[in-house]
Amino acid sequence: MAIIPITIYGDKILREKTKKVKQVDDEVIQNIRDMFETMRAAHGIGLAANQVGLNKSIFVIDLTPVEGYEESSPLVMINPVITAESDDSVIYEEGCLSLPNLRADVERAEAIEIKYLDTDEKEQIIEADDWMARVILHEYDHLIGKMIPDRVAQDIKKKLKGELTDIMNRNMDVDYPITD
Repeated sequence: MAIIPITIYGDKILREKTKKVKQVDDEVIQNIRDMFETMRAAHGIGLAANQVGLNKSIFVIDLTPVEGYEESSPLVMINPVITAESDDSVIYEEGCLSLPNLRADVERAEAIEIKYLDTDEKEQIIEADDWMARVILHEYDHLIGKMIPDRVAQDIKKKLKGELTDIMNRNMDVDYPITD
């Protein structure tokens, strides 16, 4: 396994829609292992493939560090599709490994249903709410080229402009490897 530098705001790949995985082969399994190791080393709870420079429709989640989710199992979602979102939404502060040190309130659906392939290429459908729904939606956004600044009001985005510029220019402190 390997820790891979994380792509950060301004890196082109974060704005591209990822490509579907055609086959879960040894390379994809190794990518997933590396993604988990990278995410955990950076103290994250979710990581999308394009956040480590891979143009693949995959993300990993491990909520065990979150209170109330200590017994949850890590998840791998390959080629995910959001099939339903609740009308009710919740605003909560989010961070992102690709936006070091930046935090912003983001409104997201309170509950979702998602369809995806697992590592055995079996289709899974789950319903999620609360933190799990939020993290899934956040990582799913990465796969379609969206990030936190795309989910906040224009006035908030203006307030974040200085921080976003610092991130693009790599003018911030971060305790995990990022791209050059």
